[in-house]
Amino acid sequence: MSTTETGHASGGSGLSSVTYVTTDKDYFEKRQLKRTAGAFGLWSIGIAAVVSGDFSGWNGGIAQAGWGGMLIAGIVVYVMYVLMLNSISEMASAMPHTGGAYSFARAAMGPWGGFFTGLAETIEYVMTAAVVVYFSSAYADAIISNLSGYSLDAHGLQWVWWLILYTVFVVVNWAGAQASFRFAQIVSIAALVIVVIFAIGAWASGKIDFGSLLDIGPMHGNGSFLPFGVSAVFYAMPFAMWLFLGIEQLPLAAEEVHEPERNIPKASRLCIATLGISALIIVFLNPAVIGSKALAASDEPLLDGYRAILPGNLAAVLSAFALIGLLASIQGIMFAYGRNLYSLSRAGYYPAFLSLTGKRKTPYWGLVVGAVIGFAALFIIAYGGSGAGSVVLNIAVWGAVLAYLLQMVSFVLLRRRMSGISRPFVSAYGVPGAVVAGALALCIFIAVLLNPDYRLAVYAMVVIYLLATVFFAVYGRKHLVLSPEEEFASSGGAKEYRTQ
Repeated sequence: MSTTETGHASGGSGLSSVTYVTTDKDYFEKRQLKRTAGAFGLWSIGIAAVVSGDFSGWNGGIAQAGWGGMLIAGIVVYVMYVLMLNSISEMASAMPHTGGAYSFARAAMGPWGGFFTGLAETIEYVMTAAVVVYFSSAYADAIISNLSGYSLDAHGLQWVWWLILYTVFVVVNWAGAQASFRFAQIVSIAALVIVVIFAIGAWASGKIDFGSLLDIGPMHGNGSFLPFGVSAVFYAMPFAMWLFLGIEQLPLAAEEVHEPERNIPKASRLCIATLGISALIIVFLNPAVIGSKALAASDEPLLDGYRAILPGNLAAVLSAFALIGLLASIQGIMFAYGRNLYSLSRAGYYPAFLSLTGKRKTPYWGLVVGAVIGFAALFIIAYGGSGAGSVVLNIAVWGAVLAYLLQMVSFVLLRRRMSGISRPFVSAYGVPGAVVAGALALCIFIAVLLNPDYRLAVYAMVVIYLLATVFFAVYGRKHLVLSPEEEFASSGGAKEYRTQ
């Protein structure tokens, strides 16, 4: 890449200014994606990214607030996602670029706003992939242990599972977008079938006891529905997010899906409806068969649910299929962080090599680097004496809610500052819906800050942002590239970009 300056972003000086550089003629030729999917493929990648939340992670909300508190948190979070997805769909229809959240914030709040929002989404997806790898390894090890009696975890070798899972799914995503979408279609449908089979098996077994939903003893004079009080609902919200977190990634596929202006909003609505139904099944039936108290501390809640309704080895064999849901999400979330890193590096915010795509039109370096960072985070936290799953989960959630908040701010600003741009899809909830969604994201953001159990995650986020801010101030802002996202934003929306 050449570093000849072509000008500064308007309206800034000092640290607020940025410099665009010229690029070699083949710069964008080495950074191409390929359109391969329609609405169904996009729905599949969305479901794949999220569905692991039905299998692990969400039940930590019961430990925080009891079953009733988790139910309330789940309803509130679902409302937040419905409102937010409408706003995101509107912005994605106007800006069908791979940048997603970064693209929206860049257009609304300038390069620094785009950088901070894109970084939040990077943290969200890289850490979410790490969490899913962590829980997948727990499932896989439990299944192998049940069938053979041997456990890698028991020998301190959990990291071997992480290495295997990361390697396999980097290869799957590297194979090309068409392979990614096809794989997502298979595993997302299979994962939903596993949820339905569990529901049928739970009813058929006669093991359902809805009274056990409230088997956690109340404290400090509270009732059994909210055993830890109303305030605990806020602490359950980050875990309730796990049932839907990642669905907002669909705009990142804008340059790999046909008619993104129409298919992204359509797939978003179908995804949130599907996930709402699956979440209801899991939140009601999983604790009903084994009890909320027992489920609260489980690393593999759905596996425990299968153990409760099926005998011995049959449970272990059938539970192996439950692993499909977690593997689906590794696939979907890797797709997301690969495209997030691709778009930010293509525009110069991150090192440019992360956006190289090669013959298969996939950002292979982005996939590899994201996997290395996630593996390192799990290894350091787990072998440093802390519970890796919980800490990394809350880093992911905090990154997500920060990205959500900034995107809702962007929506409001874009409605005012770029009112004349084409919006093929318009949110049914408008600015009020974005404000409510942003306020709920802010509540979760504060809940993570205030909960002492999440303190290590907060410290990690602060350190990441400080280091990233220094990097962007010293280097990144002086080496930006006029990518599609940057052209749209720097022209004030006058130069609309549509890929072929």
